[in-house]
Amino acid sequence: MTRAPVPEAQLIQTAAGLKPEDDGWFVVNVSDATAMGMDDSQYRFIFEGTPRSFPHFGINVRVLGPGKPAAMYHAEAGQEAFLVLAGEAILIVEEQERLLRQWDFVHCPPNTAHVIVGAGDSRCVILMVGARNAGRDLIYPASTAAAKHQASVAQDTHDPATAYAGWAQAKPARYPWPPQG
Repeated sequence: MTRAPVPEAQLIQTAAGLKPEDDGWFVVNVSDATAMGMDDSQYRFIFEGTPRSFPHFGINVRVLGPGKPAAMYHAEAGQEAFLVLAGEAILIVEEQERLLRQWDFVHCPPNTAHVIVGAGDSRCVILMVGARNAGRDLIYPASTAAAKHQASVAQDTHDPATAYAGWAQAKPARYPWPPQG
Protein backbone atom coordinates (compact mmCIF):
# COMPACT_ATOMS: atom_id res chain seq x y z
CA MET A 1 0.00 0.00 0.00
CA THR A 2 1.43 3.35 -0.95
CA ARG A 3 0.57 6.62 0.66
CA ALA A 4 0.86 10.01 -0.94
CA PRO A 5 2.72 12.44 1.31
CA VAL A 6 0.71 15.31 2.76
CA PRO A 7 2.20 18.62 1.64
CA GLU A 8 3.16 21.42 4.00
CA ALA A 9 0.61 24.24 4.12
CA GLN A 10 1.65 27.67 2.96
CA LEU A 11 1.37 30.14 5.86
CA ILE A 12 0.43 33.65 4.80
CA GLN A 13 1.04 36.79 6.82
CA THR A 14 -2.06 38.87 7.60
CA ALA A 15 -2.40 41.99 9.70
CA ALA A 16 -3.62 39.70 12.53
CA GLY A 17 -0.90 37.03 12.21
CA LEU A 18 -0.08 33.90 10.23
CA LYS A 19 -2.77 31.63 8.83
CA PRO A 20 -2.61 28.56 6.62
CA GLU A 21 -3.62 29.11 3.02
CA ASP A 22 -4.41 25.44 2.35
CA ASP A 23 -5.04 22.11 4.13
CA GLY A 24 -1.50 20.76 4.57
CA TRP A 25 0.42 20.23 7.79
CA PHE A 26 2.11 23.21 9.44
CA VAL A 27 3.80 24.54 12.55
CA VAL A 28 3.04 27.99 13.95
CA ASN A 29 3.94 29.57 17.28
CA VAL A 30 1.02 31.02 19.26
CA SER A 31 2.71 34.43 19.21
CA ASP A 32 2.65 34.36 15.39
CA ALA A 33 -0.83 32.84 14.89
CA THR A 34 -3.86 34.81 13.75
CA ALA A 35 -5.60 36.54 16.64
CA MET A 36 -9.21 37.71 17.02
CA GLY A 37 -10.66 39.73 19.84
CA MET A 38 -12.54 42.66 21.28
CA ASP A 39 -9.74 44.21 23.35
CA ASP A 40 -6.66 43.29 25.42
CA SER A 41 -8.83 41.49 28.00
CA GLN A 42 -10.80 39.23 25.66
CA TYR A 43 -9.07 37.63 22.66
CA ARG A 44 -8.05 34.31 21.13
CA PHE A 45 -5.43 32.83 18.85
CA ILE A 46 -6.78 30.61 16.08
CA PHE A 47 -4.77 28.18 13.99
CA GLU A 48 -6.80 27.65 10.87
CA GLY A 49 -7.61 29.55 7.73
CA THR A 50 -10.94 30.84 6.55
CA PRO A 51 -13.25 29.29 5.86
CA ARG A 52 -12.59 26.91 8.74
CA SER A 53 -10.06 24.38 7.56
CA PHE A 54 -10.28 21.93 10.48
CA PRO A 55 -13.44 19.91 9.74
CA HIS A 56 -13.30 17.62 12.80
CA PHE A 57 -12.47 19.93 15.69
CA GLY A 58 -12.01 23.57 16.58
CA ILE A 59 -9.05 24.68 18.66
CA ASN A 60 -7.93 28.02 20.03
CA VAL A 61 -6.02 29.59 22.88
CA ARG A 62 -8.28 32.06 24.68
CA VAL A 63 -7.15 34.94 26.90
CA LEU A 64 -9.71 36.32 29.36
CA GLY A 65 -9.40 39.19 31.79
CA PRO A 66 -11.14 38.99 35.16
CA GLY A 67 -14.90 38.98 34.69
CA LYS A 68 -14.73 38.45 30.91
CA PRO A 69 -16.78 35.51 29.57
CA ALA A 70 -15.42 33.37 26.75
CA ALA A 71 -18.91 32.97 25.27
CA MET A 72 -22.55 32.95 26.23
CA TYR A 73 -23.78 30.02 28.34
CA HIS A 74 -24.56 27.30 25.79
CA ALA A 75 -24.90 23.59 25.08
CA GLU A 76 -24.03 21.96 21.78
CA ALA A 77 -24.07 18.57 20.05
CA GLY A 78 -20.27 18.16 20.12
CA GLN A 79 -18.04 17.50 23.08
CA GLU A 80 -15.64 20.18 24.27
CA ALA A 81 -12.52 20.21 26.43
CA PHE A 82 -10.65 23.00 28.18
CA LEU A 83 -7.24 23.18 29.83
CA VAL A 84 -6.33 26.20 31.97
CA LEU A 85 -2.75 27.09 31.04
CA ALA A 86 -2.40 30.12 33.32
CA GLY A 87 -4.42 32.13 35.81
CA GLU A 88 -7.89 31.43 37.19
CA ALA A 89 -11.37 31.18 35.72
CA ILE A 90 -14.89 30.33 36.79
CA LEU A 91 -16.58 27.42 35.07
CA ILE A 92 -20.36 27.61 35.05
CA VAL A 93 -21.62 24.14 34.12
CA GLU A 94 -25.19 22.90 34.45
CA GLU A 95 -25.95 25.83 36.84
CA GLN A 96 -22.95 25.03 39.09
CA GLU A 97 -19.89 27.25 39.58
CA ARG A 98 -16.39 25.80 39.87
CA LEU A 99 -13.16 27.73 40.33
CA LEU A 100 -10.54 26.66 37.79
CA ARG A 101 -6.81 27.12 38.33
CA GLN A 102 -3.73 26.49 36.23
CA TRP A 103 -3.63 22.95 34.86
CA ASP A 104 -7.30 22.19 35.60
CA PHE A 105 -8.87 20.19 32.77
CA VAL A 106 -12.60 20.34 31.96
CA HIS A 107 -14.47 17.84 29.78
CA CYS A 108 -18.00 18.68 28.60
CA PRO A 109 -19.83 15.77 26.94
CA PRO A 110 -22.30 16.65 24.18
CA ASN A 111 -25.24 18.82 25.33
CA THR A 112 -23.55 20.02 28.54
CA ALA A 113 -24.53 23.64 29.27
CA HIS A 114 -21.44 25.67 30.16
CA VAL A 115 -19.39 28.86 29.92
CA ILE A 116 -16.00 29.95 31.26
CA VAL A 117 -15.39 33.42 32.73
CA GLY A 118 -12.03 34.95 33.62
CA ALA A 119 -11.39 35.28 37.38
CA GLY A 120 -8.68 36.26 39.81
CA ASP A 121 -6.66 39.44 39.49
CA SER A 122 -4.89 38.76 36.17
CA ARG A 123 -5.64 37.32 32.76
CA CYS A 124 -6.23 33.61 32.38
CA VAL A 125 -5.18 31.54 29.37
CA ILE A 126 -7.23 28.53 28.30
CA LEU A 127 -6.69 25.94 25.57
CA MET A 128 -10.14 25.22 24.08
CA VAL A 129 -10.97 22.25 21.84
CA GLY A 130 -14.37 21.25 20.50
CA ALA A 131 -15.82 18.68 18.10
CA ARG A 132 -17.24 20.07 14.86
CA ASN A 133 -18.49 16.91 13.22
CA ALA A 134 -21.23 16.04 15.74
CA GLY A 135 -23.97 18.19 14.25
CA ARG A 136 -25.09 21.78 14.53
CA ASP A 137 -27.51 21.48 17.47
CA LEU A 138 -26.83 24.48 19.68
CA ILE A 139 -28.89 26.12 22.39
CA TYR A 140 -28.30 29.13 24.60
CA PRO A 141 -30.39 28.36 27.71
CA ALA A 142 -31.24 31.10 30.18
CA SER A 143 -29.09 30.60 33.29
CA THR A 144 -29.29 32.24 36.70
CA ALA A 145 -25.67 31.28 37.48
CA ALA A 146 -24.29 32.58 34.15
CA ALA A 147 -26.38 35.77 34.36
CA LYS A 148 -24.37 36.79 37.45
CA HIS A 149 -21.38 37.01 35.08
CA GLN A 150 -23.19 38.67 32.13
CA ALA A 151 -22.93 35.38 30.22
CA SER A 152 -26.58 34.33 29.82
CA VAL A 153 -29.46 35.08 27.50
CA ALA A 154 -32.72 36.28 29.04
CA GLN A 155 -34.73 33.60 27.20
CA ASP A 156 -33.66 30.31 25.64
CA THR A 157 -32.65 30.65 21.98
CA HIS A 158 -31.01 28.68 19.19
CA ASP A 159 -30.01 31.87 17.37
CA PRO A 160 -26.38 33.01 17.89
CA ALA A 161 -27.22 36.53 16.65
CA THR A 162 -29.85 36.83 19.38
CA ALA A 163 -27.54 35.32 22.02
CA TYR A 164 -24.70 37.70 21.21
CA ALA A 165 -26.75 40.86 20.62
CA GLY A 166 -24.96 43.66 22.44
CA TRP A 167 -21.55 41.95 22.37
CA ALA A 168 -18.71 43.64 20.52
CA GLN A 169 -17.77 41.87 17.29
CA ALA A 170 -14.42 40.05 17.49
CA LYS A 171 -12.01 41.47 14.93
CA PRO A 172 -8.68 40.25 13.60
CA ALA A 173 -5.81 42.10 15.30
CA ARG A 174 -2.43 41.52 16.93
CA TYR A 175 -2.61 40.80 20.66
CA PRO A 176 0.18 40.23 23.20
CA TRP A 177 1.64 36.77 23.67
CA PRO A 178 2.33 35.81 26.30
CA PRO A 179 -0.40 37.95 27.87
CA GLN A 180 0.81 40.67 30.19
CA GLY A 181 -0.84 41.00 33.63
